[in-house]
Amino acid sequence: MKHNSAENASAAMADTAAKAPELMGAEILVKALQAEGVKQVWGYPGGAVLYIYDALYKQDTIQHVLVRHEQAAVHAADGFARATGEVGVALVTSGPGVTNAVTGIATAYMDSIPMVIVTGQVPTAAIGLDAFQECDTVGITRPIVKHNFLVKNAEDLALTMKKAFHIARSGRPGPVVVDIPKDVSFKRVPYTGYPESVEMRSYNPVRKGHGGQIRKALQLLLAAKRPYIYTGGGVLLGDAVAELRELVDLLGYPVTNTLMGLGAFPASDKRFLGMLGMHGTLEANNTMQNCDVLLAVGARFDDRVIGNPKHFAQNERKIIHVDVDPSSISKRVKVDIPIVGDCKDVLRELINMIKESPQRVEPSDLAAWWTTIEGWRARNCLAYDDQNQEVIKPQKVIQTLWNMTKDADAYVTSDVGQHQMWAAQYYGFDKPRRWINSGGLGTMGVGIPYAMGIKLAKPEAEVYCVTGEGSVQMCIQELSTCLQYNTPIKVLSLNNRYLGMVRQWQEVEYAGRYSSSYMDALPDFVKLAESYGHVGMLIERPQDVEGALHEARNLKDRTVFMDFRTDQTENVFPMVQAGKGITEMLMGSEDL
Repeated sequence: MKHNSAENASAAMADTAAKAPELMGAEILVKALQAEGVKQVWGYPGGAVLYIYDALYKQDTIQHVLVRHEQAAVHAADGFARATGEVGVALVTSGPGVTNAVTGIATAYMDSIPMVIVTGQVPTAAIGLDAFQECDTVGITRPIVKHNFLVKNAEDLALTMKKAFHIARSGRPGPVVVDIPKDVSFKRVPYTGYPESVEMRSYNPVRKGHGGQIRKALQLLLAAKRPYIYTGGGVLLGDAVAELRELVDLLGYPVTNTLMGLGAFPASDKRFLGMLGMHGTLEANNTMQNCDVLLAVGARFDDRVIGNPKHFAQNERKIIHVDVDPSSISKRVKVDIPIVGDCKDVLRELINMIKESPQRVEPSDLAAWWTTIEGWRARNCLAYDDQNQEVIKPQKVIQTLWNMTKDADAYVTSDVGQHQMWAAQYYGFDKPRRWINSGGLGTMGVGIPYAMGIKLAKPEAEVYCVTGEGSVQMCIQELSTCLQYNTPIKVLSLNNRYLGMVRQWQEVEYAGRYSSSYMDALPDFVKLAESYGHVGMLIERPQDVEGALHEARNLKDRTVFMDFRTDQTENVFPMVQAGKGITEMLMGSEDL
């Protein structure tokens, strides 16, 4: 009988396949994207992906956004993913298309952003023969993706896409590359539908934290005399913002966010000590060094956060580390209580345990700890010459923007450099996913593509790109994309005519030898913006900063490029030099 039932099953499968419509590989790919709810794909056509572009032409639910460089396609999809929490999708051709996309893929990988990058490949028969526009995509991208696939058969395409999206968004998110040879996108095969679910034997990320470990963590937290909560981008990626805020409300402990975690806890809340790390606040760094129990959630004790690990380990403290990725735990610092699991689930369980426990930290201990912290805070480490009428202080530009937009639905993207640090320090992020920047890889050029991706997803929101004259020139051609797809963003370029962060390091560490850090041949940015069909503004006087920002804000349906000529000598303070401990801070130019 068994034999018969197996025969029947295989006959039924053959029957289904026979009835199934025949579709091209490219059409199956489009159906997969539709099934995943994809609304936008950022990309650039080329020979190896023309069948895919043809299939996109024949449908109307997915908008394809034509960028001007493949790097920007991946950045724009990445910015979209950071702001929405959904999977960003990019499409590039083989060879140079892939190699141009590498920077964008590595940027998303370092910051754990869920993305699927579809790459074209030469026909399967030509792979390995150095064909025109061929490169080993799987080999090149292996170290900078969560996973990658080379699809050899069109029959496997639907399941592969299902796996790609599942891997990209679950566990610790990350980019997944799907490499599709040209003949695979052309071939017609029976299409039996998009899989509902996927089982992968070798990939089962842990969600639920170990109950016994969470109980131990609870005991430590409630017995602490000098507690501290340190959170990173994982809280945002794991949608654990509400849980973090509830935990702090229950305990009343001080909180800090990393650069990637800003907005997870409101900057306007008294219990927030500001960002910590290399350019963190004095109070955030001193509290980190002097606490006795540290709860780290979704953060990885990065070199820019804790400075010198030896210096960090000098002080005795108990560390609880919650992270979805076990390889991040005890990587740079020894941890006392590791908890592998999803931030949201672990914090929820911890909150429930606290509510059940009658125990609380001794109020007098907590009050004494807060008195110490307030002493550090009173130093007002972010003070600067805000009354200067001679030259525009870059901090003032950010502060003015924040005062203007703090009650609006505003997103701020940045490039990498001094302007990025000033934006992180002086813009008070109260909501999650509003601060979009490249943390781990530190990629110049992301600002405009990020803003473009966000504006397409959130047309009603205000999107500001804070950049510098160095960074902005790395993807400035995307001003063309902004015009074509009507994504009116506001670009604030803090132009100090220097590669500012490089110049700052050269001043501090290299005795003022400014090797290749200044810009001698800058374009006229106002004319450049106008040549792309946008509004350009030059702002040279401190008195004009507010008026220019008002005017730009009112031009709701135009992209505006503001060229702020800022103080050339201004540095980012506080600053922890490389190799130093996080409390060994330079507070201002008098410390140089």
